[in-house]
Amino acid sequence: MKSFLKVIQLHKNESLLIKKAIKQNREAQRMLYDQHAPKMLSVCRYYIKDLQHAEEAMLNGFFKVFSNLKSYTGVGSFEGWIRKIMVRESISLLRQQKRVEFAIEDIEFEHQVSSVIKNEMDVAEIQYLIDGLPEGYRMVFVMYAIEGYKHYEISKLLNISEGTSKSQLFKARKMLQRKIEEINKVSYGIK
Repeated sequence: MKSFLKVIQLHKNESLLIKKAIKQNREAQRMLYDQHAPKMLSVCRYYIKDLQHAEEAMLNGFFKVFSNLKSYTGVGSFEGWIRKIMVRESISLLRQQKRVEFAIEDIEFEHQVSSVIKNEMDVAEIQYLIDGLPEGYRMVFVMYAIEGYKHYEISKLLNISEGTSKSQLFKARKMLQRKIEEINKVSYGIK
């Protein structure tokens, strides 16, 4: 029973902080920032290799969060609402830097590429592998596999066709699978 009460209390505290932040209460804004910044930096970091640029995207995102806080309706999680802003801000920063390219090729999707990592890898290793993907592959992979966007949503956000989104995801998975197989060979002494 106590854990249920803690969840309600946390939700009430966040709702109260949001109301205060809408009224430009700087302490409430700081508390919301402190509560969500670590996760949101991780979200930005998925898309942007360079930590300083990821931090820039996060800060720009929080500026938009606090500027548009009145538009948060309370439907869905507040964290999810912020997360969408961070994704869009990361994409926007990459576009400004003109670093996003999508290789458009027709690919037959005969073989499904396994997305299961068969050895134990830590988060840093996985992030390193994701960082090694070309920008277009990485953006689509993160949006689909990590953020849970559908191909039609990705196509709208990135201004690409659904086919391009599917192609980028296929290529990203294939490239990641090859890298993981190489790591497995090395770690098992096969190479």
